[in-house]
Amino acid sequence: MKSHTGRTAALALSAAAVLALSACTGDGGGGGGGGGGDRVYIQAIAEEPTSFNGQVTSGLSPTMFSAQIFDTLVRVSDRYELSPGLAESWELSDDGLTLTLHLRDDVAWHDGEPFTAEDVKFNLEEIVELQTFGAPLAARIDTVEVVDEHTAVVHMTEPYGPLLETLGIQFIIPKHVYEGTEYVTNPANMEPVGTGPMMYESYSSGEQVVFVKNPDYWEGEVQVDRAVYPIMTDPNTRALALFAGEVDEASIDPSQQDRVSEDENLELRTRGVFSQLVSVMFNAQSEYLQDPEVRALVFAALDREAITDTALSGLGQPATGFFPETLDWARDASIDFDEDFPRDLEAIEEGLDAAGYPVQSDGLRFTLDVEYITSLSEVAATAELAKSQLAEVGIGLNLNGSASAVFTERVYTASDFDLAFLRSTIGADPTIGIARWYTCNDKKAAASNPSGICDPELDAAAAGAAESIDRETRAEYFHAMQQRARELMYYAPVAWFDGAFTTVNTTRWDGLLDDTGRVSTTPWLNMQLKE
Repeated sequence: MKSHTGRTAALALSAAAVLALSACTGDGGGGGGGGGGDRVYIQAIAEEPTSFNGQVTSGLSPTMFSAQIFDTLVRVSDRYELSPGLAESWELSDDGLTLTLHLRDDVAWHDGEPFTAEDVKFNLEEIVELQTFGAPLAARIDTVEVVDEHTAVVHMTEPYGPLLETLGIQFIIPKHVYEGTEYVTNPANMEPVGTGPMMYESYSSGEQVVFVKNPDYWEGEVQVDRAVYPIMTDPNTRALALFAGEVDEASIDPSQQDRVSEDENLELRTRGVFSQLVSVMFNAQSEYLQDPEVRALVFAALDREAITDTALSGLGQPATGFFPETLDWARDASIDFDEDFPRDLEAIEEGLDAAGYPVQSDGLRFTLDVEYITSLSEVAATAELAKSQLAEVGIGLNLNGSASAVFTERVYTASDFDLAFLRSTIGADPTIGIARWYTCNDKKAAASNPSGICDPELDAAAAGAAESIDRETRAEYFHAMQQRARELMYYAPVAWFDGAFTTVNTTRWDGLLDDTGRVSTTPWLNMQLKE
């Protein structure tokens, strides 16, 4: 135990110290096998963790940590394929109102308590509603029946299209730790107890987070003894540590990816994550953007290919539709932005003239206030490039970069903007991801449609997709939603973006670029420390 404590203290010094220490253990840092070896994996993180429980605290950091510590009942891959999790099988009734979950009988919480159907009942009736994407599901759950220790039956008040996909992003937390407490402030959120492959060991503010392997993980043998997450808030520091092999994984600025492409040991992850996008949002209450024809002309003036190549450093693909190709079952292939919104500058200028916005004496037709989050460098670069592109058709932009909280207040709460650029994820299903940017948001919720438009036709299509459990029927509704979105043009992807994903250094580990599609999860079972 003394050796273990000393090692943990040394880990706090720096990522380089961790790597050096790893090489000096009984295994000599190689082989990765054998008992007693200290196989250390190091991933630099960009910010202090606010919570290790992504079920009750939203954000990228809590979700990333939770994916290592907790499990979900069902798994949904980055290609939207479902597979068993804590539920080894399930049956959904033809009417979509009864879901029977058959749970694994060999799962224990990290503190040794058995995982049972009582945990499932507690989570579905008490906890799921606290998570942003779980709340719509929770509103449709009537009761959860415990048949026996390893069988739970969920009774729904109405069918819900993304039922299983929503379960795929709900981390299951222990009833015996949370029952009777204030869930959001429970101390276990910072010292979590899960069923996942890694277990919480320590957190030193300003220094690091440490996880250790779960020796009794139900899915198999974890190949990493210890995971260390040094806190490196400066992106240049993270990049240098990654390039030097002092850390095995980190998120770095897209501008650093040129270096990555030149090094055979470095690679940007493109699997194990849901698609992300950089989007443009229109305020339809703006003096100049009330007419959908004008909004369409503004969108057409954006050179999506140039934005992808320059602002996004080539890390993605220009969007040609409202849904990405990974959602091919729901994507309307008849929509093509290149044809529907061509960047024909002469035609765009003629359209703006006809709409009543001729060029004025200052050389501009009108000027729009643009909001974006400063810390998202690729989005800031997008806004800068958009300014020069729209100037080509006589539209001026005032760029207002701000912190995330200020952006949220101005865009969602106060509607104090004309255009806004944002990076976000499409999520596990269009109903709980994409649709929120198009459906009515009269309550001005954050991370939802800020346009001020409530369109009955579009809302009906989104509702139809949510209420049907048949995928073909859901696809028809999504097609109708996309057709209407094209007519109204108040939110659209500019590009599908890969640059926000982490980059790995494969110098020390094999199997890091696992292609199983598990979302947000390090491939703990498939990694091997190199000789």
